[in-house]
Amino acid sequence: MSAPDGSPVGAERSIGQLFASATTEMSALVHDEIALAKAQLKRDVKRGATSGGAFMVAGAVLVFSLPMLNFALAYGIRTWSDWNLALCFLLSFAANVLIAVALALIGVVFAKKAKKGKGPQKVAASVKETAGVLQNAKPHPRPVPALEDRSPAALEPVARSSS
Repeated sequence: MSAPDGSPVGAERSIGQLFASATTEMSALVHDEIALAKAQLKRDVKRGATSGGAFMVAGAVLVFSLPMLNFALAYGIRTWSDWNLALCFLLSFAANVLIAVALALIGVVFAKKAKKGKGPQKVAASVKETAGVLQNAKPHPRPVPALEDRSPAALEPVARSSS
């Protein structure tokens, strides 16, 4: 078994190797977060397209079927019931409106699902959480020599970075 950078587990790794490993893992994490955001956006776009398609179909049904359906249905009702022809045309129009309303409701349902999609916000929150954890990470404390051992010769200068 080996570490992500290829060195054997349990072997002492240098600071450079640890930093390289952490950088590689952070890069992979960022790439995975971006892929997740893309997948969630794609899902939300599909829902929005489905909603728009349902609205367009509702409009097309209403526009293109009204003349033919109105005449056929009105004359069918007239033949079946001997009602006034005007009332028969009104009933056929009402049937077409009901079909269009049902399709519009389907469009509204899909539009609400697309609007509720919080894919990018979830990814952004995850990235902020990861950054917060990394900012609060502290290095392991170094052993401090006892007070008796703090002679000027025992203290070695330590180079520290300003970052």
